[in-house]
Amino acid sequence: MAMQFYTNIDQIMRDRSELARKGIARGRSAVALSYAGGVLFVAENLSSALHKVSEIYDRIGFAAVGRYNEFENLRRAGVRIRDVTGLALANAYAQTLGAIFSDQQKPFEVEICVAEVGRTPDDDEIYRLTYDGSVNDEPGCMAMGGQAEAIATVLKSSHAADMSLGDAVKLAVKALGSVGGDGGAART
Repeated sequence: MAMQFYTNIDQIMRDRSELARKGIARGRSAVALSYAGGVLFVAENLSSALHKVSEIYDRIGFAAVGRYNEFENLRRAGVRIRDVTGLALANAYAQTLGAIFSDQQKPFEVEICVAEVGRTPDDDEIYRLTYDGSVNDEPGCMAMGGQAEAIATVLKSSHAADMSLGDAVKLAVKALGSVGGDGGAART
């Protein structure tokens, strides 16, 4: 008689989470922040062939970190959906990521951001979606991938919704450069 192996479901989910987090952490970070004229996405990308930032619709943008082929499939699916809002698109992505995380052997190693430009900076919507389908509303600014927490701390300390595009770019670059140097120091 063959002996079947038993693995606790909690352990399986922890292992999937660890796999996804490690894959995402290896990648370069991306940030999104609102400013007086809209929402700015800034991503580090050493390859000009791989696009981490994209427009989905006229006022809806998409950014991602992690495995390129996985987030590119999500981006393409989002473009095919018609007449949506940023929240509806974020919910569609959340359902897809949640189903993959629960049902497949290997979760997607991605973190994505969907942002919709509002009538005013206070009306801008920024949503952060993680590999397990969790959705977080991120008012004003957010960072993902790599050392996101440290980058987000820099962003939140200086972010203002009424900042100019130039000031928003400077803040994004400062935040992304605040980590990743030798010994965890800032870099250029």
